[in-house]
Amino acid sequence: MKRIQFLQAAAAALCVAASTASVAQGYPNKPVRLIVPFPAAGATDLFARTLGQKMSEKLGTPLIIDNKPGAGGAIGSDMAAKAPADGYTLLLATTSTHSIGPAITSKLPYDTVRDFTPIAHVGDAPSIMLVPVNSPAKTVREWIDHAKKNPGKLNYASSGNGTIVQLTAELFKAQAGVFVTHIPYKGTALAIPDLISGKVDVLFDSLPTGMPHVRDGRLRALGVTTLKRSPLAPELPPIADTLPGFESNTWFGFYGPKGLPADIVARVNKAANEALADPEVKEKLSRLGIEPAAAGTPEQFAKMVAADAAKWKKIVVERKITNE
Repeated sequence: MKRIQFLQAAAAALCVAASTASVAQGYPNKPVRLIVPFPAAGATDLFARTLGQKMSEKLGTPLIIDNKPGAGGAIGSDMAAKAPADGYTLLLATTSTHSIGPAITSKLPYDTVRDFTPIAHVGDAPSIMLVPVNSPAKTVREWIDHAKKNPGKLNYASSGNGTIVQLTAELFKAQAGVFVTHIPYKGTALAIPDLISGKVDVLFDSLPTGMPHVRDGRLRALGVTTLKRSPLAPELPPIADTLPGFESNTWFGFYGPKGLPADIVARVNKAANEALADPEVKEKLSRLGIEPAAAGTPEQFAKMVAADAAKWKKIVVERKITNE
Protein backbone atom coordinates (compact mmCIF):
# COMPACT_ATOMS: atom_id res chain seq x y z
CA MET A 1 0.00 0.00 0.00
CA LYS A 2 2.78 2.42 0.93
CA ARG A 3 4.57 1.62 -2.34
CA ILE A 4 1.39 2.38 -4.33
CA GLN A 5 0.90 5.67 -2.48
CA PHE A 6 4.53 6.60 -3.16
CA LEU A 7 4.16 5.83 -6.87
CA GLN A 8 0.94 7.87 -7.05
CA ALA A 9 2.61 10.84 -5.36
CA ALA A 10 5.61 10.59 -7.69
CA ALA A 11 3.35 10.44 -10.73
CA ALA A 12 1.42 13.49 -9.53
CA ALA A 13 4.67 15.40 -9.03
CA LEU A 14 5.81 14.52 -12.53
CA CYS A 15 2.49 15.69 -13.96
CA VAL A 16 2.81 19.05 -12.18
CA ALA A 17 6.40 19.43 -13.41
CA ALA A 18 5.41 18.55 -16.97
CA SER A 19 2.48 20.96 -16.84
CA THR A 20 4.70 23.77 -15.55
CA ALA A 21 7.29 23.10 -18.26
CA SER A 22 4.57 23.15 -20.89
CA VAL A 23 3.22 26.49 -19.66
CA ALA A 24 6.69 28.01 -19.62
CA GLN A 25 7.54 26.67 -23.10
CA GLY A 26 4.51 28.29 -24.74
CA TYR A 27 4.73 31.53 -22.81
CA PRO A 28 3.28 34.00 -23.58
CA ASN A 29 0.30 33.04 -25.73
CA LYS A 30 -2.16 35.60 -24.37
CA PRO A 31 -2.05 39.14 -22.88
CA VAL A 32 -0.10 39.61 -19.66
CA ARG A 33 -1.64 41.68 -16.85
CA LEU A 34 0.71 44.07 -15.06
CA ILE A 35 -0.77 45.18 -11.74
CA VAL A 36 0.23 48.72 -10.79
CA PRO A 37 -0.70 49.15 -7.10
CA PHE A 38 -1.05 52.92 -7.41
CA PRO A 39 -3.53 55.27 -9.13
CA ALA A 40 -3.65 55.98 -12.84
CA ALA A 41 -1.69 59.02 -14.09
CA GLY A 42 0.76 58.88 -11.18
CA ALA A 43 4.52 58.45 -11.64
CA THR A 44 4.42 54.65 -11.16
CA ASP A 45 1.55 54.30 -13.62
CA LEU A 46 3.25 56.45 -16.26
CA PHE A 47 6.43 54.45 -15.82
CA ALA A 48 4.49 51.19 -16.26
CA ARG A 49 2.85 52.41 -19.45
CA THR A 50 6.12 53.71 -20.92
CA LEU A 51 8.00 50.49 -20.25
CA GLY A 52 5.01 48.24 -20.88
CA GLN A 53 4.52 49.46 -24.44
CA LYS A 54 8.05 48.45 -25.44
CA MET A 55 7.91 45.23 -23.42
CA SER A 56 4.78 44.22 -25.32
CA GLU A 57 6.87 44.29 -28.48
CA LYS A 58 9.62 42.24 -26.89
CA LEU A 59 7.23 39.65 -25.43
CA GLY A 60 5.10 39.46 -28.55
CA THR A 61 1.88 39.96 -26.60
CA PRO A 62 0.06 42.94 -25.03
CA LEU A 63 1.08 43.97 -21.53
CA ILE A 64 -2.16 45.27 -20.00
CA ILE A 65 -1.81 47.83 -17.18
CA ASP A 66 -4.25 47.16 -14.34
CA ASN A 67 -4.32 49.89 -11.65
CA LYS A 68 -5.25 48.54 -8.22
CA PRO A 69 -4.47 51.38 -5.80
CA GLY A 70 -5.05 51.49 -2.07
CA ALA A 71 -3.38 50.90 1.32
CA GLY A 72 -0.01 52.20 0.17
CA GLY A 73 0.17 49.63 -2.60
CA ALA A 74 -0.82 46.67 -0.42
CA ILE A 75 -4.13 45.97 -2.20
CA GLY A 76 -2.59 45.51 -5.64
CA SER A 77 0.42 43.67 -4.23
CA ASP A 78 -1.85 41.22 -2.42
CA MET A 79 -3.75 40.51 -5.64
CA ALA A 80 -0.49 39.75 -7.43
CA ALA A 81 0.74 37.52 -4.62
CA LYS A 82 -2.42 35.42 -4.77
CA ALA A 83 -2.56 35.15 -8.58
CA PRO A 84 -1.71 31.90 -10.41
CA ALA A 85 2.03 31.46 -10.94
CA ASP A 86 1.70 31.22 -14.72
CA GLY A 87 3.32 34.49 -15.77
CA TYR A 88 0.07 36.16 -16.84
CA THR A 89 -0.15 38.34 -13.73
CA LEU A 90 2.87 40.45 -12.82
CA LEU A 91 3.39 43.27 -10.32
CA LEU A 92 5.25 46.55 -10.68
CA ALA A 93 6.49 46.96 -7.12
CA THR A 94 8.32 49.92 -5.59
CA THR A 95 10.30 50.91 -2.52
CA SER A 96 6.96 51.70 -0.85
CA THR A 97 5.49 48.22 -1.34
CA HIS A 98 8.51 45.96 -0.73
CA SER A 99 11.07 47.95 1.29
CA ILE A 100 9.20 50.43 3.46
CA GLY A 101 5.81 48.66 3.63
CA PRO A 102 7.06 45.63 5.60
CA ALA A 103 8.98 47.89 8.00
CA ILE A 104 6.13 50.28 8.69
CA THR A 105 3.11 47.95 8.53
CA SER A 106 3.03 44.83 10.70
CA LYS A 107 -0.20 43.40 9.27
CA LEU A 108 0.44 43.07 5.56
CA PRO A 109 -1.62 40.21 4.07
CA TYR A 110 1.50 38.77 2.43
CA ASP A 111 5.22 38.29 3.00
CA THR A 112 7.23 40.38 0.53
CA VAL A 113 9.96 37.73 0.32
CA ARG A 114 8.11 34.43 0.70
CA ASP A 115 5.06 35.24 -1.46
CA PHE A 116 6.74 36.75 -4.53
CA THR A 117 9.23 35.79 -7.23
CA PRO A 118 11.68 38.59 -8.09
CA ILE A 119 12.07 39.15 -11.83
CA ALA A 120 13.79 42.42 -12.70
CA HIS A 121 14.93 45.74 -11.30
CA VAL A 122 13.73 48.25 -13.88
CA GLY A 123 14.30 51.80 -12.61
CA ASP A 124 15.25 54.28 -9.90
CA ALA A 125 13.88 57.72 -9.12
CA PRO A 126 16.23 59.90 -7.04
CA SER A 127 15.18 62.89 -4.99
CA ILE A 128 16.71 66.33 -4.47
CA MET A 129 17.26 68.37 -1.32
CA LEU A 130 15.32 71.63 -1.64
CA VAL A 131 15.53 74.76 0.52
CA PRO A 132 14.07 78.28 0.22
CA VAL A 133 16.07 80.72 -1.89
CA ASN A 134 16.57 82.89 1.21
CA SER A 135 18.14 80.00 3.16
CA PRO A 136 21.60 80.90 4.49
CA ALA A 137 22.85 77.55 3.18
CA LYS A 138 24.11 77.19 -0.36
CA THR A 139 25.59 73.72 0.09
CA VAL A 140 24.69 70.56 2.00
CA ARG A 141 27.57 71.15 4.43
CA GLU A 142 26.40 74.71 5.10
CA TRP A 143 22.86 73.47 5.74
CA ILE A 144 24.09 70.87 8.23
CA ASP A 145 26.19 73.50 10.02
CA HIS A 146 23.17 75.83 10.08
CA ALA A 147 20.99 73.09 11.58
CA LYS A 148 23.57 72.24 14.23
CA LYS A 149 23.72 75.89 15.27
CA ASN A 150 19.91 75.96 15.56
CA PRO A 151 18.88 72.62 17.12
CA GLY A 152 15.12 72.16 17.14
CA LYS A 153 14.48 75.46 15.37
CA LEU A 154 14.40 74.11 11.82
CA ASN A 155 11.80 71.83 10.27
CA TYR A 156 11.35 69.60 7.27
CA ALA A 157 8.26 68.88 5.18
CA SER A 158 7.19 65.45 3.97
CA SER A 159 4.37 63.89 1.97
CA GLY A 160 3.11 62.14 5.09
CA ASN A 161 4.07 59.80 7.90
CA GLY A 162 5.90 56.68 6.81
CA THR A 163 6.56 57.85 3.26
CA ILE A 164 9.86 57.70 1.40
CA VAL A 165 10.06 61.49 1.73
CA GLN A 166 9.94 61.32 5.52
CA LEU A 167 12.33 58.39 5.72
CA THR A 168 14.81 60.15 3.44
CA ALA A 169 14.80 63.16 5.75
CA GLU A 170 15.20 60.94 8.81
CA LEU A 171 18.08 59.11 7.17
CA PHE A 172 19.67 62.49 6.48
CA LYS A 173 19.13 63.57 10.11
CA ALA A 174 20.64 60.34 11.41
CA GLN A 175 23.76 60.59 9.26
CA ALA A 176 24.21 64.35 9.74
CA GLY A 177 23.50 64.27 13.47
CA VAL A 178 20.98 67.13 13.40
CA PHE A 179 17.66 67.74 15.17
CA VAL A 180 14.98 68.95 12.74
CA THR A 181 11.20 68.85 13.34
CA HIS A 182 8.91 66.90 11.02
CA ILE A 183 5.88 68.59 9.43
CA PRO A 184 3.79 66.10 7.42
CA TYR A 185 1.66 67.21 4.48
CA LYS A 186 -0.75 65.28 2.26
CA GLY A 187 1.70 65.25 -0.63
CA THR A 188 4.78 67.30 -1.44
CA ALA A 189 2.83 69.55 -3.82
CA LEU A 190 1.03 70.99 -0.79
CA ALA A 191 4.33 71.60 0.97
CA ILE A 192 6.00 73.50 -1.87
CA PRO A 193 4.26 76.87 -1.23
CA ASP A 194 5.33 76.79 2.42
CA LEU A 195 8.87 75.88 1.41
CA ILE A 196 8.97 78.76 -1.08
CA SER A 197 7.72 81.19 1.56
CA GLY A 198 10.18 79.89 4.15
CA LYS A 199 7.62 78.43 6.55
CA VAL A 200 9.47 75.14 6.26
CA ASP A 201 13.23 74.79 5.89
CA VAL A 202 13.86 71.72 3.75
CA LEU A 203 12.12 69.12 1.60
CA PHE A 204 13.41 66.01 -0.17
CA ASP A 205 11.29 66.01 -3.31
CA SER A 206 11.28 64.14 -6.61
CA LEU A 207 13.13 65.60 -9.58
CA PRO A 208 10.11 66.18 -11.86
CA THR A 209 8.17 68.14 -9.24
CA GLY A 210 11.07 69.91 -7.58
CA MET A 211 13.40 70.97 -10.38
CA PRO A 212 10.93 73.28 -12.20
CA HIS A 213 10.81 75.47 -9.07
CA VAL A 214 14.61 75.49 -8.94
CA ARG A 215 14.95 76.46 -12.59
CA ASP A 216 12.37 79.21 -12.13
CA GLY A 217 14.34 80.61 -9.20
CA ARG A 218 11.70 79.88 -6.54
CA LEU A 219 13.72 77.23 -4.67
CA ARG A 220 17.37 76.21 -4.27
CA ALA A 221 18.56 72.62 -4.76
CA LEU A 222 21.53 71.61 -2.63
CA GLY A 223 22.08 68.03 -3.74
CA VAL A 224 20.74 64.80 -5.16
CA THR A 225 20.15 61.57 -3.21
CA THR A 226 22.16 59.28 -5.52
CA LEU A 227 25.66 58.06 -4.65
CA LYS A 228 27.04 59.66 -7.81
CA ARG A 229 25.89 62.56 -9.96
CA SER A 230 22.63 61.74 -11.67
CA PRO A 231 22.35 62.12 -15.46
CA LEU A 232 18.88 63.53 -14.74
CA ALA A 233 20.40 66.52 -12.88
CA PRO A 234 24.15 66.50 -13.55
CA GLU A 235 24.57 69.98 -12.14
CA LEU A 236 23.71 68.82 -8.62
CA PRO A 237 26.34 67.24 -6.35
CA PRO A 238 25.41 64.02 -4.52
CA ILE A 239 24.59 64.48 -0.85
CA ALA A 240 26.93 61.49 -0.43
CA ASP A 241 29.83 63.82 -1.18
CA THR A 242 29.13 65.36 2.22
CA LEU A 243 27.58 62.36 3.99
CA PRO A 244 29.45 59.30 2.65
CA GLY A 245 27.10 56.46 1.72
CA PHE A 246 23.94 58.56 1.83
CA GLU A 247 21.49 57.26 -0.73
CA SER A 248 17.72 57.28 -1.18
CA ASN A 249 16.02 56.15 -4.35
CA THR A 250 12.53 55.00 -5.17
CA TRP A 251 13.20 51.78 -7.04
CA PHE A 252 10.80 50.02 -9.42
CA GLY A 253 10.81 46.31 -10.13
CA PHE A 254 8.83 43.40 -11.54
CA TYR A 255 7.64 40.52 -9.39
CA GLY A 256 5.51 37.48 -10.02
CA PRO A 257 3.68 35.25 -7.53
CA LYS A 258 5.77 32.70 -5.64
CA GLY A 259 6.62 29.59 -7.63
CA LEU A 260 6.87 31.36 -10.99
CA PRO A 261 8.74 28.99 -13.35
CA ALA A 262 12.36 29.94 -14.00
CA ASP A 263 11.84 29.95 -17.78
CA ILE A 264 9.09 32.57 -17.47
CA VAL A 265 11.18 34.64 -15.07
CA ALA A 266 14.04 34.62 -17.58
CA ARG A 267 11.69 35.54 -20.45
CA VAL A 268 10.24 38.58 -18.66
CA ASN A 269 13.63 39.63 -17.32
CA LYS A 270 15.08 39.57 -20.84
CA ALA A 271 12.15 41.58 -22.26
CA ALA A 272 12.47 44.18 -19.50
CA ASN A 273 16.22 44.61 -19.96
CA GLU A 274 15.82 44.92 -23.72
CA ALA A 275 13.05 47.51 -23.34
CA LEU A 276 15.15 49.56 -20.90
CA ALA A 277 17.98 49.69 -23.43
CA ASP A 278 15.75 51.30 -26.05
CA PRO A 279 16.72 54.98 -26.63
CA GLU A 280 13.08 56.09 -26.89
CA VAL A 281 12.23 54.46 -23.56
CA LYS A 282 15.27 56.05 -21.92
CA GLU A 283 14.24 59.49 -23.17
CA LYS A 284 10.67 59.11 -21.94
CA LEU A 285 11.81 57.84 -18.53
CA SER A 286 14.17 60.79 -18.22
CA ARG A 287 11.20 63.13 -18.54
CA LEU A 288 9.56 61.22 -15.67
CA GLY A 289 12.65 61.65 -13.48
CA ILE A 290 13.49 57.95 -13.61
CA GLU A 291 16.85 56.38 -14.37
CA PRO A 292 16.58 53.01 -16.18
CA ALA A 293 18.15 50.23 -14.15
CA ALA A 294 21.21 48.54 -15.58
CA ALA A 295 20.55 45.10 -17.05
CA GLY A 296 20.56 42.65 -14.17
CA THR A 297 19.44 39.25 -12.96
CA PRO A 298 16.53 38.36 -10.66
CA GLU A 299 19.10 37.38 -8.04
CA GLN A 300 20.74 40.80 -8.17
CA PHE A 301 17.33 42.44 -7.87
CA ALA A 302 16.44 40.35 -4.81
CA LYS A 303 19.76 41.20 -3.17
CA MET A 304 19.28 44.93 -3.81
CA VAL A 305 15.76 44.90 -2.33
CA ALA A 306 16.92 42.97 0.75
CA ALA A 307 19.62 45.56 1.45
CA ASP A 308 17.20 48.44 0.84
CA ALA A 309 14.55 46.94 3.11
CA ALA A 310 17.11 46.41 5.89
CA LYS A 311 18.24 50.03 5.63
CA TRP A 312 14.74 51.45 5.93
CA LYS A 313 13.74 49.03 8.70
CA LYS A 314 16.71 50.24 10.72
CA ILE A 315 15.62 53.86 10.29
CA VAL A 316 11.98 53.05 11.10
CA VAL A 317 12.95 51.25 14.31
CA GLU A 318 15.63 53.68 15.48
CA ARG A 319 13.57 56.80 14.75
CA LYS A 320 10.30 55.22 15.97
CA ILE A 321 8.51 56.07 12.72
CA THR A 322 4.89 55.08 12.17
CA ASN A 323 2.42 55.65 9.35
CA GLU A 324 -0.13 57.15 11.72
